[in-house]
Amino acid sequence: MTGSLATPVRRFVDAVAGALEEVGSTVEGVRPTAFRQDAALEAFNLTCGLLATDGRQSDDEVWELLAAFGPLLETRLAGTTPADLRETGLIARQAGFTDEPSALFEVLLAADAKQGTGHGRTYYDRAVEVAFSVAAIDLHTSQQELEGIERLRGMLLAAIDAMEATRAARPGGVGVATAASSPGAPTPVPASDDPPARPIDELLAELDDLVGLEGVKHEVKLVTNLLRVQAIREERGLPVLDHSRHLIFTGNPGTGKTTVARLLAQIYRTLGVVERGHLVETDRSGLVAGYVGQTAPLVTARFDEADEGVLLIDEAYSLVRGGERDFGREAIDTIVKLSEDRRDRIVVVMAGYPEEMEELISANPGLRSRFPKVIHFPDYTTEELLSITDSLGERSGYHLDDGAGKKAAAWFDAIERVRGFGNGRTARNLFEHAVGAQATRLVELESPTDEELTTLVADDLPEPGTGPVTVSPRAAEGA
Repeated sequence: MTGSLATPVRRFVDAVAGALEEVGSTVEGVRPTAFRQDAALEAFNLTCGLLATDGRQSDDEVWELLAAFGPLLETRLAGTTPADLRETGLIARQAGFTDEPSALFEVLLAADAKQGTGHGRTYYDRAVEVAFSVAAIDLHTSQQELEGIERLRGMLLAAIDAMEATRAARPGGVGVATAASSPGAPTPVPASDDPPARPIDELLAELDDLVGLEGVKHEVKLVTNLLRVQAIREERGLPVLDHSRHLIFTGNPGTGKTTVARLLAQIYRTLGVVERGHLVETDRSGLVAGYVGQTAPLVTARFDEADEGVLLIDEAYSLVRGGERDFGREAIDTIVKLSEDRRDRIVVVMAGYPEEMEELISANPGLRSRFPKVIHFPDYTTEELLSITDSLGERSGYHLDDGAGKKAAAWFDAIERVRGFGNGRTARNLFEHAVGAQATRLVELESPTDEELTTLVADDLPEPGTGPVTVSPRAAEGA
């Protein structure tokens, strides 16, 4: 037992008790002496709820619970053993505590909404710190524990966002003070030529802002949560299970793989996995040479460029598509070796179509163990493609009127989601086509109004089943 839970629990109690004292000072009849006990009980229920996530509690976990809360809740826990506590059912009864806002958290949010304070954010920061500390107690962190942390984060942030939106909508409403980042997510000192590392919550918020990709976002957050748990254990000098950080992204073009890889690179940097967190993109042409002895140096050069960052290899499956004189397999062998040799300095992401990526992984026995995790990027729905089109318009100063929006939806619906479907690129093609058509239409007007110059109408869009290219030019490759 390390006593690693006591410190974040104490910080939670101190912060929340302080917030309650500030809130209570404006309410008649509130007993200040109860604030610290209320905060301690809240921390206990929160911790028990997290421990109950995976349906089991190790002796180490329960001893940590008792050590952290024995001094805070002495009358309940003094002299208790793990077996005694399990028998009471106290932990199991809090299994749903992290699924919805507690009464105490709602009190803090109500004060934030009324007074413009940031107590909800304070609660969030300290609760997340407790959550990661709970998950770091045992050597093995279960999938259920990582998902439990994410449910807690999502639930608290959703409640805070709802409160802030309601407050901002009121006459004279202002934003609520926010924390820069949550504890337990270190921000390394940047290299001299790189911008400062960004807070984890800021990066995850940017991830959430991406259109669609709910499954992808969930997987990225679980990867992030595991890294944060491992970082806590390393800071405390505890052993850490060796997990490969290399990834495989599968899916059609234009589904956000590069965007997510770029965010992952920054997440890895903030968590100290890599020092720089930059993204280097390459493909077969940047890895395979045409002559003997040139391919391995070419691959090494790409790894050197991505050192202390992330290397994204697009259409990686093409490395196994050459003939007998092709050097693609030499590139694969070199990738396997460097991925292992530099695993503490670089993260490699290989991307491509699902079936072809399976073919690639099967081509070299070392790839499967070094790239164990696959994240699939699904095609965008029509609604999501419309949202992407609207966002392109907002950034460029255009908007679709109702008729154009309906026609765009019909146009997207008419496209079959097959191999090579362009997804976000298709939305961009449609938008650029509409802008060009609008320019042709307006050129005949002597003095178009600002509204006319910024509005795309139905006549600016192609008829369903016609129009700009919607399939990747490489769609037939390897078919």
